[in-house]
Amino acid sequence: MSANWIVLPVFMPLLTACLTACVYRSRLLSSIVSCAGAAAAVWVALMILSNVLISGTQVTALGGWQAPFGIVFVADALAASLIVITAIIGMAVTIYSCADLRRRKSYPLYHVMIHILLAGVAGSFLTGDVFNLYVWFEVMLIAAFGLMVLDAEKPQIDAAIKYTVLNLVSTMVLLLAIGLLYGATGTLNMADLHGKIQQVPQSTQTIVAGLFFFGFAIKASFFPLYSWLPASYSFLPSAVVALFAALLTKVGVYAMLRLFTLVFAVDQSGYQDTMIVVAALTMLMGVLGAASQFHIKKILSFHIISQIGYMLMGLAIYTPLAISGTIFYIIHHIIVKANLFLIGGYIERRYGSDNLAHMGGLFKAFPLLGFLFLIPAFSLAGFPPLSGFWGKFLVIKASLQTEYYLLAATALFVGLLTIFSMTKIWGQAFWKPAPEHVKQQPINRVDSLLYLSPVFALGLITILIGLFAESFYQVASQASNDLLNPQGYVSAVLAESAARVEP
Repeated sequence: MSANWIVLPVFMPLLTACLTACVYRSRLLSSIVSCAGAAAAVWVALMILSNVLISGTQVTALGGWQAPFGIVFVADALAASLIVITAIIGMAVTIYSCADLRRRKSYPLYHVMIHILLAGVAGSFLTGDVFNLYVWFEVMLIAAFGLMVLDAEKPQIDAAIKYTVLNLVSTMVLLLAIGLLYGATGTLNMADLHGKIQQVPQSTQTIVAGLFFFGFAIKASFFPLYSWLPASYSFLPSAVVALFAALLTKVGVYAMLRLFTLVFAVDQSGYQDTMIVVAALTMLMGVLGAASQFHIKKILSFHIISQIGYMLMGLAIYTPLAISGTIFYIIHHIIVKANLFLIGGYIERRYGSDNLAHMGGLFKAFPLLGFLFLIPAFSLAGFPPLSGFWGKFLVIKASLQTEYYLLAATALFVGLLTIFSMTKIWGQAFWKPAPEHVKQQPINRVDSLLYLSPVFALGLITILIGLFAESFYQVASQASNDLLNPQGYVSAVLAESAARVEP
């Protein structure tokens, strides 16, 4: 497979978005084109991951302009793995949308925006320079805002404004950091920065690293910059919020992983202790917020925040095991969190509300749905042998090895409170008798299939990750090694460029 294939995870969603826009007058054709494009993206992503695992890091320069001057796409083990997970989530949400969003006036435009957002996510994972990382963040922001305001009523518009304003603050901070970084080094290519950043005074490095940390903290929803997330996500359509919950904050975490290993080493940045504290507080505040809520979307939104804390925890500890745990945890959480929101959306469709007080009797009426809920709920809480157990095990083991005992205790306590929140949803929606005044709304067989087939598929992936954790850990370990020993990444990018300019 040619290295040029690594542009396809960006090109194909954009092409799908254009084709879907061309047939927007037909809801059926829009659905077919969207689902076909999403399926093709999964196949391409799997081929790229296979090629990376066999042949190593793949690099392609757009327009023939070589690094560090041109735009390069780089697929290493981390980027390729996340591209696969992104494509799977894109496929699941696209199918789910065919039932969840079909009744909306702007239904075809949802599919257009979904694929533009997927292109932005893929571009963020594959780009080899910091400025284009910012550009792909903005592509995501535009698509996300579009999805928020389509067919929106006042609460949803209010949520979109909160989301956009906070992200614009992040954008300004990131632009300032990028400008200072370029002024200090003369380059924005991440492979080139790995060497040139060492020539910059430590005080300047600390300032620039702090600006990037702050900017990405908003994108990833770290403490204390997380309030926009539950305020924004709670009013969105279920298919949209599942896509956001799975991918948007993870791109912020990915950017932190990439920059604070390849450019600014965490243990030399001056922010390691700060990251440790922020990770613990992010876990705690997120899970406490979830425990106080009685709406499914708000409970799950706060749990995004708490689980992001585990990912930052691994990066802050900054050992090979901890970084492996963070990468494993990201992969697990993307699948599980999307699945929980998809299940929550199906429940909301049946009851007309996501308020737990208005629910009950689901397990008796639909035991299969109860089983499908327990898989991601137990995984999120960290029950063995599901995927969440192994992710938490890795980061907690790393914290014990490095003697961060209080951090490990915090992570375990947050796990217990996560069980409480999942038990609350189970007890209120599934186990208690149905309220007499509440009637479940019927859903036809076709819509039920469109709703539940992605839920079933993501649940199966969660089980497979848990049962074959060793294989997934090996990929995460390889990605961790690439991050902590970036000479291979640097050589792949710069040596490829040097080879092409030689006569």
